Amino acid sequence: MGCREAHDPFAKLRQDLVALSNLHRGVLHDSTIVKGMSTTQPALWEQYAGQFPVRERQIYLNHAAVAPLCRPAAEAMKWLADDCMQFGSLHYDDWLAAYEGLRRAAARLIDADRSEIALLKNTSEGIATVALGLDWQPGDRMVAFREEFPANYFPWKRLENNGVEVTWLSVEDPLDRIDEACRSARLLSISFVQFLSGYRAPLSAIGEICRRNSCIFMVDAIQGLGAFPVDVRACHIDALAADGHKWLLGPEGCAILYINQALQDRVQPVEFGWTNVAGCNDYGSRDMALRQDAGRYEPGTLNTIGIFGLQAAIEFLLEVDVGKIAPVVQNLCDRIAAGVVAKGYTVLGNRTPENGAGIVSFRKPGCEDREIIRRLREAGIAAAPRAGWVRTSPHFYISPAEIDRMLEALP
Repeated sequence: MGCREAHDPFAKLRQDLVALSNLHRGVLHDSTIVKGMSTTQPALWEQYAGQFPVRERQIYLNHAAVAPLCRPAAEAMKWLADDCMQFGSLHYDDWLAAYEGLRRAAARLIDADRSEIALLKNTSEGIATVALGLDWQPGDRMVAFREEFPANYFPWKRLENNGVEVTWLSVEDPLDRIDEACRSARLLSISFVQFLSGYRAPLSAIGEICRRNSCIFMVDAIQGLGAFPVDVRACHIDALAADGHKWLLGPEGCAILYINQALQDRVQPVEFGWTNVAGCNDYGSRDMALRQDAGRYEPGTLNTIGIFGLQAAIEFLLEVDVGKIAPVVQNLCDRIAAGVVAKGYTVLGNRTPENGAGIVSFRKPGCEDREIIRRLREAGIAAAPRAGWVRTSPHFYISPAEIDRMLEALP
């Protein structure tokens, strides 16, 4: 077998992103008045529809569960699978380059440094790394929230059972109540976006409260990262965890943990293996000095094929620009909320421009959530039943007309 035709696994991805960028900047919509004084760009979903083959089969409104892979992520993973099938680990340097590529892409996405990014399995592992890695003492106190997904609830309940005092709040509590709770607390942990109600937390305001009270600020970002911008510096976030399989449009089982440099010396690795240490490439060494970056939280062999996919997905989102994605997602969900209310449904929570995100949950007396989901599925529409509610979660490549088709399909 001869040499590979394409040594760089991301060469085609970069070519595609350049083409998409040129399209974004230069292609005019059919309705554009060329000789007039204004031009109209195609809608974001029109520009990138080809990157989501799932659109050929269904209207996918379930990104809060498991998202379809975007085309760049799928192609990157296929490349590695084929390369490994044909060459084994001959091109291991490319694998290492992907690890570094994901760290840098994730850092760009949240305005961090690549040294502050660890590559883990999932959001739960990222939260647990911080929860279990701190040296909690009797009498320590932290702040958590009752509405959280179990991944951001159970770790704090275990600490509470072990003697740590937990102040339990509601995500809708006013900021002055959060401020009061943070006084003398060691840590506050909240989701960027709540998994059921879609409530988007005011990260900047809470981060300022935590900074002022010297309280570690931990964010479960899985339900917002990729759909809404996050700046960990501006929001004073100390740690952030997110898996790739929801709004990041990547694979399951591959996640990022951001943990800032100052916090790394306070959070000890709980899982410990050969790659936590600085001299991990010297297999004969018994020196257990930790790596001098967030790689100290990586205890062994990484999910290489997932990393290829997640790097490609994040680079794709960076090209599209999350700042442009956010208002599209917000508007699609506003359309859902208004549409279901008009049909007699109740929307969970009080959605506003400030707290709305990519999730809308709704229900109607006499209509079982699972029966509604079944009817939507028969109409080629994907959503999810959650705790008696129908949960919808569209990403930016969904069109307003597709939202209207979902509304029409509701009983």
